[in-house]
Amino acid sequence: MPVRIRLSRGGTKKRPFYRIVVADSRRARDGKFIDQIGTYNPMLPKDNADRVKMDLDKAKEWIAKGAKPSDRISIFLSNLGVMEKPVITEKTKKHLPKKKAQERLAAAKEKEEAAKAATEEPKAEEAEAKPAEDAQPAEEPKAEEAEAKPAEDAQPAEEPKAEEAEAKKE
Repeated sequence: MPVRIRLSRGGTKKRPFYRIVVADSRRARDGKFIDQIGTYNPMLPKDNADRVKMDLDKAKEWIAKGAKPSDRISIFLSNLGVMEKPVITEKTKKHLPKKKAQERLAAAKEKEEAAKAATEEPKAEEAEAKPAEDAQPAEEPKAEEAEAKPAEDAQPAEEPKAEEAEAKKE
């Protein structure tokens, strides 16, 4: 008789509660079972001690008799230190964006980096210019900064337009 250690669902609609049972693998999920060895309440937080309660002695005994744990139960047992952690295969990559979407994301990222680089350059120039301005009276630097800002604002605005034109040509 193929015996499995698996979950048997209880609880109400949208409020699951599982019993960890030893049952014949040919029986229904919530049907007749041989032995109940614990409970699992997925509604509790992951760090709560009452989330998974299991009689480890019974679990070891049934495994020694040849009962095979289900995937979920083997994870529980590995977390409790009874057995080694199972190998979890890599999932499919259907959730990842397709090729053209990845290209668009890469292009958008490049534009953001170019905009950041353009904004960082004027800041560096202003930082270098400030020590020289401190030697002059406080009224004159304000006038110089007002004249310098329109010229600096015009340069970064022209660069992205050129990049957009090149992107449209491609």
